[in-house]
Amino acid sequence: MPRIIVFFFLLTFGVVHSQELNCIVTVNTQKLSNANQQVFKTLETSLSEFVNQTHWTNQVFKQNEKINCSMYITISSNNSDQFTGTIQVQSSRPVFNSTFSSPVLNFNDKDFSFKYTEFESLLFNPTVFDSNLVSVVSFYSYIILGLDYDTFTPLGGNSYLEIAQNIANIAQQGSYKGWSQSDGNQSRYYLINDLLAPAYNDIRQSSYTYHSGLDLMNQDLKSAKVKIQTAVVTIGKLNSVKPNAFLTRVFFDAKADEIVSIFSGGPSVPITDLVENLNKTSPLNSSKWALIKY
Repeated sequence: MPRIIVFFFLLTFGVVHSQELNCIVTVNTQKLSNANQQVFKTLETSLSEFVNQTHWTNQVFKQNEKINCSMYITISSNNSDQFTGTIQVQSSRPVFNSTFSSPVLNFNDKDFSFKYTEFESLLFNPTVFDSNLVSVVSFYSYIILGLDYDTFTPLGGNSYLEIAQNIANIAQQGSYKGWSQSDGNQSRYYLINDLLAPAYNDIRQSSYTYHSGLDLMNQDLKSAKVKIQTAVVTIGKLNSVKPNAFLTRVFFDAKADEIVSIFSGGPSVPITDLVENLNKTSPLNSSKWALIKY
């Protein structure tokens, strides 16, 4: 269902905002020896409050419309107030008329380093780079929003992805890894630039088609599967033009297990071409595609 602006409350009580994310933040320190756990507990609490209490948009979200997501931070090393690790970002959205949630994003950022002092304030300013911790977490908050909106409206997340791109551009002045074109082709730089590049619009359009198919499953399972198949085939066509595209991998990192589940039960549809397409488009998941029953 589309996100709803509650005009009645706006007119009656003035401008009302509600936080948009329902995010579980975890800080894992198992790779550290003799870590000061209190600092990391404070960090985890501060990040959770920051993500869940910041007003990322000017829209009103009801409690049941908040986007379920998680940020799992693994600290691999630290020296005083300097920390290095990874951040795994996941999000999902509900399927219409069901209790099922569909994964939208499952991305592991391996270039996450930041400076943090216990009890420091975490504040987001979209025009200034002050903290790589704040910039990275804010960046992914807008990625989550943008990709979620894409599932409800074709390219519906543009405005939020553009904010993420602005964060990325400003963060380059901090000289932290992950924001620059020279930091590898699977960095934050390429994630946001590819998402906004017209050349990859088919992937984002396919996300909408795919999820609109999921929303049909409670009414017409066969038609829903055909629609989902159409979305996957469209990504396959893009792959023939832009093989091994980063965003193709990002899509299947979130969707591979779900695709296997969808096409391994229920009313059958012709999927020989689908499986062949999946093996060409996402060969890293070939062992999963072999599980599809048809």
